[in-house]
Amino acid sequence: MGRLFGTDGFRGLANVDLTAELALDLSVAAAHVLGEAGAFQGHRPRAVVGRDPRASGEFLEAAVVAGLASAGVDVVKLGVLPTPAVAYLTGSTGADLGVMLSASHNPMPDNGIKFLARGGIKLDDAIEDAIEAKMGEEWQRPTGADVGRVTDDGQGFETYVSHLVRSAPNRFDGLKVVIDCANGAASETAPEALRRLGAEVITVAAAPDGLNINLNCGSTHIEGLQREVLGHRADVGIALDGDADRCLAVDANGELVDGDQILAVLALAMRDSGRLSNDTVVATVMSNLGFVQAMVREQIAVEQTKVGDRYVLEAMKAGGHKLGGEQSGHVILSDHATTGDGTLTAVMLLARVAQTGKGLADLAAAMTRLPQVLVNVKNVDKSRAGTDAAVQSAIAAATARLGDTGRVLLRPSGTEPLVRVMVEAESSDTAHEIAHSLADVVATSLKL
Repeated sequence: MGRLFGTDGFRGLANVDLTAELALDLSVAAAHVLGEAGAFQGHRPRAVVGRDPRASGEFLEAAVVAGLASAGVDVVKLGVLPTPAVAYLTGSTGADLGVMLSASHNPMPDNGIKFLARGGIKLDDAIEDAIEAKMGEEWQRPTGADVGRVTDDGQGFETYVSHLVRSAPNRFDGLKVVIDCANGAASETAPEALRRLGAEVITVAAAPDGLNINLNCGSTHIEGLQREVLGHRADVGIALDGDADRCLAVDANGELVDGDQILAVLALAMRDSGRLSNDTVVATVMSNLGFVQAMVREQIAVEQTKVGDRYVLEAMKAGGHKLGGEQSGHVILSDHATTGDGTLTAVMLLARVAQTGKGLADLAAAMTRLPQVLVNVKNVDKSRAGTDAAVQSAIAAATARLGDTGRVLLRPSGTEPLVRVMVEAESSDTAHEIAHSLADVVATSLKL
């Protein structure tokens, strides 16, 4: 099976790919690896465990808790909370390990497991590899008073919501906000935080039953929120995903405001308040060229990484940057969080609307999205995408044709035999023409 962990933990079909046995074995191995690395030295180890509302999270939580406790780790069960809440509580409570059970925006039958190190940060690749290698090894089981104890947390909700409220630079009094919680982990925390900050809040998809997470709602189905914003004549719509680590928005006209636009609004807000370190924002290679152009106009540098919030966070740490994110709505505000936090992003976005008195449409107009076309070319030898002469010649010709009015990007898939062809141009027709022309060359030249 290849490497078990991906860029954001392990995900798969619950009870088929991610079984109770696998969750238990991973948890035992994680406890042993961290213990051997000295993470528990001098004290009794403690972990916090949270989950989103998926039905499978109930048995997977039991398996994770059993694995950790059997390995001598005390476990605090947080219950249903967003991924960023688990990350925050891992750090704020001084836990040695955080575990989140969620498949984020994936359909309900899927689930996932993510381990967080002390401080609420993602585990290094080397630690994840060591956990995989440790699975199934014989081990000396603790007995008696040395087994882990399990308790339920009663303060996590309040601690996290209070953190969100404290993070806001100003209140939202007078704003009417519709928030789509994707029937997910933030169905209670997100509306509560916005209400405490003064907003009039209308909730959508905030009644999780274990089966309806992400079902025709949330950040992957924005059309429902658009209708609600128009119907309620709201100022702003906020769309979260199942574990609330991403945020998209809708303006008062019902138009989508994507992650690039949100990042642009927040970059200008932080620059204006002197909080944008190095006048730099971190984005990925998939960020719209219009975002980069807007930042250049505002004399804000853009550092671009591979796709994945993991790589955005690594670049932020390396450069001491305070803001980074992706077009998908993962936004990292490192002054307040160790990972992407959809509700925190919404808080900062609404704070900017309230502080300036401008509508979200006006603020988002700081950048103009160029038409972006993505074509997936399947069943090709993706390993030759960067070296094939015909493909490289076609890329060079397309790049020359676009000049500084667009760009071309080829990305081999990390998991499938396909190559993604992305083209941005001033017009949708041009973008489509060039993208499909390049896709034809890729299909012919890299045919298996």
